Amino acid sequence: MIRRLLIPLLLLLPLAVMAQREYSPKFYIGGKGGATLSKMTFSPGVHQKMVQGVTMGVQAIYTEEKIFGLLAEINLTQRGWKEDFERDLAPEFEYSRRLTYIQIPFMTHIYFGSDKFQGFINLGPEFGYMIGSKITANFDYWNIADIPGFPTTMRTNEQLSKEIEKKFDYGIAAGVGMKFTVARRHTFMLEGRYYYGLGNIFKDSKRDFFSASRGMSIEVTLGYLIRVR
Repeated sequence: MIRRLLIPLLLLLPLAVMAQREYSPKFYIGGKGGATLSKMTFSPGVHQKMVQGVTMGVQAIYTEEKIFGLLAEINLTQRGWKEDFERDLAPEFEYSRRLTYIQIPFMTHIYFGSDKFQGFINLGPEFGYMIGSKITANFDYWNIADIPGFPTTMRTNEQLSKEIEKKFDYGIAAGVGMKFTVARRHTFMLEGRYYYGLGNIFKDSKRDFFSASRGMSIEVTLGYLIRVR
């Protein structure tokens, strides 16, 4: 029920900002890059840790009011998960899966402060498409039953060799940060952002093994923007 209420509200939030009257419009364009920490929400649960990745892309900000604006980006982002074998008392095994997405956030940009220094909050929906999946492991994850000492009981292993079945992704993103403006037209932006995915990477019908396989991530990025209007 919460998901059904949140998604329409977040989709309409940027449109509500666009409907407000402008009196001092500004338009910025630039690039960003940084690091990600991510894992998955699986049901049944999976013993896992966060895995590191990178994110980079281009962004544009359009402001119409003193404190409101719109932010849009096109990013190349790495997400995924790392199996936690230490919980199974088998730390000699290693497995991680990196999922690479083209992500497009469309967010409300709320900012406050002076012309030189501002704090901000970003909030809105994010859509993506997976363009790559890479597994790194030190064992044969296709034949775990034949591996001596592998913890096949008391843990979920279905995800180890399972192919990605759904490449389209969507979710909710929220970020906070600060902007530093230099010589009026040059701005540096530092942001921490949380993404909660609502789309599953595996099929989720009643006859499928996983009922949930959604991603989440924490991103820290540094961006550079130039004012073009």
